[in-house]
Amino acid sequence: MSHYARRPQLSLLPLLLAATLGGACGSSSTEAPASSTTPAPAPTRTLAMTRSPFGTLPGGQAVEAFTLTNANGIRVTAITYGGIITSLEVPDRAGKAGDVVLGYDTLQGYLDKSPFFGTIVGRYGNRIGKGTFTIDGTTYSLPINNGENHLHGGPQGFDKAVWKAEPFERADAVGVVFSHTSPDGDMGYPGTLQARVTYTLTNDNTLRFDYQATTDKATPVNLTQHTYFNLAGAGNGDILGHEIEILADRYTPVDKGLIPTGELALVEGTPFDFRTATTIGARIDADHPQIALGGGYDHNMVFARTGTGLERVVRVHEPTTGRTIEVATTQPATQFYTGNFLDGTITGKGGKVYPKRSGFCLETQHYPDSPNKPQFPSTILQPGETYAQSTTFTFGAR
Repeated sequence: MSHYARRPQLSLLPLLLAATLGGACGSSSTEAPASSTTPAPAPTRTLAMTRSPFGTLPGGQAVEAFTLTNANGIRVTAITYGGIITSLEVPDRAGKAGDVVLGYDTLQGYLDKSPFFGTIVGRYGNRIGKGTFTIDGTTYSLPINNGENHLHGGPQGFDKAVWKAEPFERADAVGVVFSHTSPDGDMGYPGTLQARVTYTLTNDNTLRFDYQATTDKATPVNLTQHTYFNLAGAGNGDILGHEIEILADRYTPVDKGLIPTGELALVEGTPFDFRTATTIGARIDADHPQIALGGGYDHNMVFARTGTGLERVVRVHEPTTGRTIEVATTQPATQFYTGNFLDGTITGKGGKVYPKRSGFCLETQHYPDSPNKPQFPSTILQPGETYAQSTTFTFGAR
């Protein structure tokens, strides 16, 4: 039985609760005279969803944007091209909203040069060594797009697909269901894969991602979301001062091509121990062979999980703004990436340059190169099974 087999459907209501960002309005201690006009109450913000155009691809296909807003001032925009999250506005401790994800103002930026800013990645998030794997005696070859390896589904992966979108509005949530059909042989993968990713925003300040997929042939599947965060604001310096706690007691060491060696190494006594909140920059340049190979952190962190449901696994705090993220997931691991390959050649939203380590990613996932590592949890989806994983990002400020 595959690791993904017939996972029970999870509720769309998040299992995490964050502190509400908006404060209650105070009232005056002095009543107004009876003859005065009573001021109209301030308008109440509620959940809302809007859709708008976001440019046209060179072949003429239109791209749409969907903006989700909650009652506490959180606003997220995602587009049909790659399911990209183009902006995510979160209030700081003073209530001032700021965009906390890296990206571009226009579609053209994502077409010209984008290191997977905000995208859905698949069929297989992360790397597959030398772009090959074998299922039931048949060897499959995938395009090489990262040194000698296959990365994030290949040069025409899910990040470059135009997804179908079905927005929804409920009393307790707003969101978009993105769906995409990947045909048999797409980027070398076997089987026709029906993929669906639901983005949901709620009034408890949680942005939830629910991933589902089915196939008609056995195939590797490892879907994730590749947003780069900077809680001080996109383009406002590096992320080295962010404090992060990752409840992972092991990680997967890599070779020079960033392919796991197959070992599950203990984090204790290494720069990869974030079980207690530590600034990202505290040990990012430590004299450690794995830090040297990744140019910082670009490693799969293996959670110390206690069950199969949503569990809180990561906390992040940015001290200057007070903004926080709590991450919960059904996945066994996350790729913790610190923007080591950003080099200042990208000018993003608002004309701001993105230098090295100006964003971090928390790509909840199964382990890289799992199709070639039988000791890792299986990522092979079989016909008749449903791939089902969920991740939540809950925002706050303190």
